[in-house]
Amino acid sequence: MEDTLLIVEDQFIEANNLKIILLKADYHVLPIARSVDDALAIIDRQVPDLVLLDIFLKGERTGIDLAHILKARGIAFVYLSANSDKSVFTAAKMTGPYGFLIKPFRERDVLAMLDIAWYHHSQKVMVKDNEAKPKKTSNNPVRDRELKKIVGESGAIQALLKNVETVADTNVPVLLLGESGTGKELIAKFIHELSERRSGKLIVVDCAAMPPHLVESELFGHEKGSFTGATEKRIGKFEQADGGTVFLDEIGELPLDLQVKFLRVLQEMEIEPIGGKRKKVNIRILAATNRNLEEEMANGRFRMDLYYRLNIFPINLPALRDRKSDIMPLAVYFLEMNAAKFGKNITGFSDEVRQTLTHYDWPGNVRELENLIIRAILLCHGNQIGEVQVPGPSVTGETSKGLRVKTMTESERDHILAALRQCNWKIYGPGGAAELLAINGSTLKSRMKKLGI
Repeated sequence: MEDTLLIVEDQFIEANNLKIILLKADYHVLPIARSVDDALAIIDRQVPDLVLLDIFLKGERTGIDLAHILKARGIAFVYLSANSDKSVFTAAKMTGPYGFLIKPFRERDVLAMLDIAWYHHSQKVMVKDNEAKPKKTSNNPVRDRELKKIVGESGAIQALLKNVETVADTNVPVLLLGESGTGKELIAKFIHELSERRSGKLIVVDCAAMPPHLVESELFGHEKGSFTGATEKRIGKFEQADGGTVFLDEIGELPLDLQVKFLRVLQEMEIEPIGGKRKKVNIRILAATNRNLEEEMANGRFRMDLYYRLNIFPINLPALRDRKSDIMPLAVYFLEMNAAKFGKNITGFSDEVRQTLTHYDWPGNVRELENLIIRAILLCHGNQIGEVQVPGPSVTGETSKGLRVKTMTESERDHILAALRQCNWKIYGPGGAAELLAINGSTLKSRMKKLGI
């Protein structure tokens, strides 16, 4: 290999052990630096392809200080750390490393992380090159149609759309992050329609909705007779999407054993159906989650190598409460889209309703707003919506005897929302709302959709 690496580590034994691993793998290793000043002096003489960087070094400056300099110079870096302090990890993560190597170093882990770092770097270069290309000015009717579904003029939405247009016309995996109901599937469809794969299929897979024992068969397919009950051959989702895009919603729900197989799809573009032979596929991967994947990694529920393969171009979808200027445009959009569908001639909202909508926090985000507007349309008997039912005590329903009694549906909805807030909007797994409510995770998600959460 021609790749040149720089180790910045103040502990001699650890630095030397790491150097031995790298030399054995045919990397060119520059002299070891033990401080920020040492590292900068070496870099001035020869720029490395990648820096392996400890967080705590000799001298007053830390590895995080050096990381900011490396980032400004366009030099890739991976952190070396034995420190598990959350605040330190958060500060390090903000510098944009290509990964973390945890001490003590194992040869397998070192080489795997370097492989991820090179992949990460090549994909980011692809995105950067695409961003520099002059944008096509020709009309794209599909793009214009999909764009109309993304309503809002807030800064958060405009930044989101800019990121989408930057990455759409590449094959780089995209990780969509955000709370439930923020529109991750809509953005995935938009990315697909803007890409060169728009003529191919977009296959949407809800990882949370599939029974664990069927996930592998659904994704990878199986041959006839490969297991009890396999009476016919099944083509998996990855193969169905050949030439197109796969959108894996709730990727955090993918079982650990299947994360290994999925990693091979990302690395090699290769699948292995149950009972079948390996075969190549030509697909682009989009994934989404409302989980904190870093916490899932720390708890051993999500593979670190898979996380860094997916997290090349993360796109954060803002919560509706963080873009309140978009609430009324969205409400008008949902009104116009649904009023005619239900045979209603409704022209707008009363001032009181507008105030209610803009002051509510929308824990269920855009999906909750859409469902609420549909209910309001069905209950409206005039040409203006004059009342909406948002969770919480009803002001208009007060009587001389106290507050209006909630319906069973309203009570169930409020109860689920309270559980979700208590669990920090985690639905599945230990400490999740499903566990707190003592129900199956898929059942809870189904109830949430029905109740507009």
